[in-house]
Amino acid sequence: MTNEITVTSQSDFQDMLDNKDFKIAKIIVETILKNIDNPKSNIHILTITCLDENTSYDISLEKKHFASTLEENLKYYIKEELYEKCTEIVEVINKLKTNK
Repeated sequence: MTNEITVTSQSDFQDMLDNKDFKIAKIIVETILKNIDNPKSNIHILTITCLDENTSYDISLEKKHFASTLEENLKYYIKEELYEKCTEIVEVINKLKTNK
């Protein structure tokens, strides 16, 4: 899975956010899970390329926000009925909160 989304315009990306596009939640969660043990304090999550504006935006996340971001995105996995992945996400959230 790539950490890049290409859209025609910023408003198209905003529409994806407004419509709670699962693709975004999946990129966020999978990237966090892959970087749990990464020593960096700031992790690149996603690049959004807007074709009309000929620009790219990078979204990164500080590790201290991993648990809360996973909690926010867990509901999308529940909605998609990906319960095994939900269990993994909850275990990582608990681990992160315990290690604070």
